[in-house]
Amino acid sequence: MAFEELTSRHAVMWGSAPFENVAPLISEMHEALVERLAPVAGEEWADLGCGAGDVAFLAASAGANVTASDLSPELVEAARRRASELGLDLTLAVADCQNLPYADASFDVVSSSVGVIFAPDHARVAAELARVCRPGGRLGFTAWRKSSGVGEMFAAMSAYMPPPVPGVGSPFQWADEKYVESMLGDAFELTFEELDTRHTGDDAAEMWEFFRKNFGPAFTLWSSLDEEQRARLDADMTEYFDRYRSDDGISVERLYLVITGVRKG
Repeated sequence: MAFEELTSRHAVMWGSAPFENVAPLISEMHEALVERLAPVAGEEWADLGCGAGDVAFLAASAGANVTASDLSPELVEAARRRASELGLDLTLAVADCQNLPYADASFDVVSSSVGVIFAPDHARVAAELARVCRPGGRLGFTAWRKSSGVGEMFAAMSAYMPPPVPGVGSPFQWADEKYVESMLGDAFELTFEELDTRHTGDDAAEMWEFFRKNFGPAFTLWSSLDEEQRARLDADMTEYFDRYRSDDGISVERLYLVITGVRKG
């Protein structure tokens, strides 16, 4: 399967469920990323794979001139509606982070919170991040660690998925410091920081039900299965959440990497 076909499928998948309902579960991550990028009023800021717009909103609220984009038209529309409700002025557009419609060196800041990591062609993503960021500009993105709860969740779901397409990069590679250095180290002076944002709750079945109804990849997977497979997936994912139960309830460790960089001249 060509990357173009897979990218088109991704656009449908991510837009299949109301991601804005899930976004609060990673609000700490968004805030940590924007804090480390330290927005300055008036600077040009691109947020790629913007989802429902949360990182873009934080940057715009700080005075940056934000251009936010996502592969999914549905997510861009959700971000546009939410921006209007918040009274924020920013540019929102449908765009592929593997082939951005922006001129070279257009932005002072380029950000993405667990967004661009899901694009299949990592080499193209790395090239575009470097291309649109000005010399001396700042890069910041986040990526899930495979060794913690999110990695376990995707592993449990993968038993019900088709085999990975050959040559497609894994999003978890972007949380490997050596890999990121190999992809971006020639263009950026990079720094790395590991953080945790917990997913908490009391009822494992309810936590999974909420997730599968509001997170596009989970909703798409569940919808593709027959009744028996759905029941098995529901049982497996409920068991996954229950693994993190203690006397204080469920608290899923979700380690992630914050990658920041300064564009070399």
